[in-house]
Amino acid sequence: MEYKKLGKQNDIALVITDKAIIKDAQSALDVIASVQYETNCDKLIIYKSCIADEFFALSTGIAGEILQKFINYRKKVAIVGDYSKYTSKPLKDFIFESNKGNSIYFLPSIDEAVLKLDSSE
Repeated sequence: MEYKKLGKQNDIALVITDKAIIKDAQSALDVIASVQYETNCDKLIIYKSCIADEFFALSTGIAGEILQKFINYRKKVAIVGDYSKYTSKPLKDFIFESNKGNSIYFLPSIDEAVLKLDSSE
């Protein structure tokens, strides 16, 4: 796993890997700890491909467990990717509501993620 610092304050860590590194609450904690140790950033950008597919099936409860870790540890996260293939209304509603908040975002591009995280406090 590698990191690239982004943002106006250089306080956003882009997580770079070609593996699904977040599969459950424990692996989310591992990522949070690694990013904090390596970059000292409280804002993360993670590619959607780095998250297990089960996350996007809300009935599994995995999304809630994982995202709760980011909230508990006061980390803001933007998950970047194409969400157009998902047809589940509950998932679309979940993404819509998350994007209205101030901690968790589902966005189509790195540029949009940086803009959103830079403007969040």
